[in-house]
Amino acid sequence: MRHHFLFSLCIILFTTCISLVFWYFSPFNAMQNFSYAAPLPDFLNLGKNQQVRFLDLWLPTLQTSQAHAAENTDYTAKSILMYDLTTNQTLFAKDPTVRTPMASLTKIMTTIIALENKKSDDRYIVPSEAIVGEDSMGLTAGETLSLNELLYGIFLHSANDAAETIAWNYSGGRSAFINAMNQKAQSLGLTDTNFTNPTGLQGDGDQHTTAYDLLVISKDLLQEDPNITDITSQYTYTIPQTVTHKEFDLSNETNLISTYPGVIGLKDGYTDEAGLCLISLLKYDGHEILGIVLDSQDRRNEMKRLLDYSLQTEGIQPPIVSD
Repeated sequence: MRHHFLFSLCIILFTTCISLVFWYFSPFNAMQNFSYAAPLPDFLNLGKNQQVRFLDLWLPTLQTSQAHAAENTDYTAKSILMYDLTTNQTLFAKDPTVRTPMASLTKIMTTIIALENKKSDDRYIVPSEAIVGEDSMGLTAGETLSLNELLYGIFLHSANDAAETIAWNYSGGRSAFINAMNQKAQSLGLTDTNFTNPTGLQGDGDQHTTAYDLLVISKDLLQEDPNITDITSQYTYTIPQTVTHKEFDLSNETNLISTYPGVIGLKDGYTDEAGLCLISLLKYDGHEILGIVLDSQDRRNEMKRLLDYSLQTEGIQPPIVSD
């Protein structure tokens, strides 16, 4: 009996040892002990960047000819970029990768984060902290508006109170919203853009971008919501009174909206630090052209000249522009 027991015990021990050997060298155990690097950089890793939406980055290569560089060298703007989104072609560029303040062009990214993180009830309550100076649509603390109504304020009147209201209503609050803006810029592959507030007002830190980065950000907005131009192209708009807010009469302050046929947006901006800034979106004769002018002394007339030149470069007769 005892010999039988010892024999059985040996069999069990032998079987266990064999099993341990097979387990040690098995693919599963090798995977458990194998250390490997993540296949994606941190800015595209959803575990480290919550604003990652897609991995197909759009980072166009800017190609300019000597003719482009020599044409119209008397522009006062510090940085210029004219780009045809239809043909993916650079039409004109002047120092497009130089970092500059961006003023209210900031609100393009504010809009992107708002659209990607819409509140399920679409109720944005105006906090007292959102009532800031400079441009505003006239919000009153305690009013409740929809996101669409706030976007009309942002694009027609560059409303700082609308941008702040969106940020304060974000899950996690204003600071989390600003962090999301920076994470979004990183997820787009941008390295020369930094946000410190949702409005573009200076004084909160080093807030900067480049014409090139703004091209990528603007295109992302148009992809996120192709119908955003229904808002940006409106010259005037009235938000009717409701039980939660008063009436708002808004006029579009973006240059060339009402004077250059085909211009349907996008955003203007100004601070003492940033100078006069303008992003124009032109749809004309089968082409969609995005123009960016930063730190100009005469953004309206310079953008008009740049749009004319861009169309002429592609063999298109520019439209007659009213004063």
